[in-house]
Amino acid sequence: MEQNIKLTAAELSQLWTSYQNDSGSICLLEHFLATVEDNEIRPILEHALHLSKTHIEKITAIFTEENYPLPKGFSVNEDLQLKVPRLFSDHFMLQFMNQMAQISLNGYSVSKSLAVRSDIDEFYSQCLTEAIQLDTMVKNTLLSKGLYIRSPYIPYPEKVDFVKKQNFLTGWLGERRPLLSLEMTNIYANFQRNALGIATLVGFSQVANSNNIAQYFVRGKRLASKHNEIFSSLLREDDLPVSMPSDTYVTESRIPPFSDRLMMFIVTSLIALGVGYYGTSISTCLRRDLTVHYDRLLQEILKYSEDGANILIENGWMEEPPRASDRDGLANT
Repeated sequence: MEQNIKLTAAELSQLWTSYQNDSGSICLLEHFLATVEDNEIRPILEHALHLSKTHIEKITAIFTEENYPLPKGFSVNEDLQLKVPRLFSDHFMLQFMNQMAQISLNGYSVSKSLAVRSDIDEFYSQCLTEAIQLDTMVKNTLLSKGLYIRSPYIPYPEKVDFVKKQNFLTGWLGERRPLLSLEMTNIYANFQRNALGIATLVGFSQVANSNNIAQYFVRGKRLASKHNEIFSSLLREDDLPVSMPSDTYVTESRIPPFSDRLMMFIVTSLIALGVGYYGTSISTCLRRDLTVHYDRLLQEILKYSEDGANILIENGWMEEPPRASDRDGLANT
């Protein structure tokens, strides 16, 4: 019976998305491996590349068995130029892998929870285990090099306490209470993700073939910088440190290692993730001013995301995900 059970819409969406992400990751990791100099970082990149290639093989086998059209995704032949100067530093590669491992942990846990068919459940269980191992590898390397950026420390309370006043929720008027640990954690994490996104956009803007796309990346860099100014001001208001990443992440190369289509995919994917993280942050805010901040920032990145989608559509680069049948279109009227 298991062999006759079709893939659900949820399973199809997760497999399709995994194929897109892993095929794009292969191109990115191939460039990293071709230009990395640090022998402690190289094994991490090699391991991550092996995982992505293995995932593509397994998803291809599943789609073939289901007679489902294989997504186009991205390929080394079409979307990568290997013999070009490095675009990013070794430290950027390590920090990028740190974020990707964390994103994979979140993504695969969702995919695992949505999988019902035993082979899909097993596949994402394995992916989740691999993501845990990769996250540990990257974290240990960052710690050994003194590059891991920890979130702020806060004092331990002396006893359990309960909220007694309604002004616990206020933010704009009256005295603001200090940030809660969860509010602080999300602000800090969003700041770090945006900082890495800024470096990514700076690099991509230097090598984009299309002036229109280069300007889109520059606009994204300015938007992320503006958001980080707000996040840093919220942290400094409570005398919390704001650790800045390296400012030497990007080289001065102007020779593109990636196609414009791949760079647009990476940027729009990161935007989509940012929307999700901001949404999660809103759900944990109990101070009204923080909710208003996130709501405004969300509107800005949603508009930026829509403009990115229009660029993809105008260039014929947006591959259509699995969707429901258009019953009205199929009706014999």
